Amino acid sequence: MPDVPDIQTVESGDDYYHVRFRDPDGFDDIRTPDWAADVAQSVSGNSEVRTGKREGSDEWEVESVLIKKQAGEEHARDEARRIVEKIES
Repeated sequence: MPDVPDIQTVESGDDYYHVRFRDPDGFDDIRTPDWAADVAQSVSGNSEVRTGKREGSDEWEVESVLIKKQAGEEHARDEARRIVEKIES
């Protein structure tokens, strides 16, 4: 099983739970790439993934995952973990 980072926070927005895995201040660049959305939607429909790139690195890491709010917070946490596991494996 891949080493999935711990969830730092879960924030409730209007339409999504914003499940944060890494501090956004630790990244120079944050994007929501299509390839990550494709992977995320294979786990949870209408979800989004924000990835970040640190200074001096060519690697992109998952910063956070947005899961549709109707999923419920606990389900959103589980789906976000599965998405990160799939992306970072």
